[in-house]
Amino acid sequence: MSRLGVRLVVILSFLISASLSLLSAESLPELFQKAKAQVKSQSWHEALTTLDQLDVESAKPGNETARQQLVAPIAFYRGVCEANLDQAEKAEADFAIFLQAQPGATIDGVVYSKKAVAAFDAARKVEPASNGKEAAPHGSLSLAQRYDEFHAPPNASDKPDERWADGPVKWIMTADETAAWRALTSGSAREEFVEKFWQARNPKPGSEDNPARMELDRRIAFADAYLALDDKTRGSLTDPGMVFVLLGPPTRTGRKPIQAGEEASISDGGSQDEKWWMGARNSIHLDGARLTDPSGSFREVWKYNREALPKGVSITELNVVFVTKKGYGRSVLQRDPAVLGTLEAARTASVLILPTAQKAARR
Repeated sequence: MSRLGVRLVVILSFLISASLSLLSAESLPELFQKAKAQVKSQSWHEALTTLDQLDVESAKPGNETARQQLVAPIAFYRGVCEANLDQAEKAEADFAIFLQAQPGATIDGVVYSKKAVAAFDAARKVEPASNGKEAAPHGSLSLAQRYDEFHAPPNASDKPDERWADGPVKWIMTADETAAWRALTSGSAREEFVEKFWQARNPKPGSEDNPARMELDRRIAFADAYLALDDKTRGSLTDPGMVFVLLGPPTRTGRKPIQAGEEASISDGGSQDEKWWMGARNSIHLDGARLTDPSGSFREVWKYNREALPKGVSITELNVVFVTKKGYGRSVLQRDPAVLGTLEAARTASVLILPTAQKAARR
């Protein structure tokens, strides 16, 4: 066969493979139903594979709304599969992720195995917090565990445009840096500014390896993937995203419903898009799992141990509180002086708290 013939065969084979791939591509609803069917038939390994595929597909651009709806169901069914594969610790962690999104949800012991129910109940158990008034769910390290396993996608481009300072990097910029950036008019000047900006924060001055920048990029990517509140605003630009970018994953997290008469203690953190409860979160049906009303009012608390806080902060533990309440907003940061002071210390710190220190703080 001639070289031209070989090339034509290769090209034709590639086109056929690509066409078959497109024809066999499954939509998010189809993948979700496929995973449910596999769980129902007790095909645990196959279901985990489908859930991984669903996780990847839902994280693609344009699927932001669906992504927010699927995070909890994916975690729930992962937990069911892992429990039945005798991976109790993983199951508890995934059930904890589900319970963070659906606090108060229950599992049907008739539908699911004793192993799954046991792991779910273990994730739901509470432990006393330091002040004796709040409780955090067992397995609430799941946000940190998820971050430990997270691999940030490579940056598409390192060339900054005029909107660079409006992105999540704004959380660590000083007022002088912001003013200097606004005065720049050329692309080359912006590139030089960004290079100097990161070198000033490099714990290894002069080295091309900048762990602080790598860590910040990873936090931003994680916040975009897991902390978005709607399909309009990047997760790293929300209140939880800002805290995550500056402080990293919390040592522990927990939720507490807002009782009648407690509204007066909620600070005015600024309104956010309030259409989130109009979404179809409960339209994704989980067999045997009774979900709570997503429009309920609650406080979410992120607790940081002393070792996870910036240098110069004298407190032994920081409680960062976000309030979700209809008519008020979702995950609105409460502007406590200790929180604001710590965030300012993190913003102006020369070096971010890096993963090794954070992992040690969570032990």
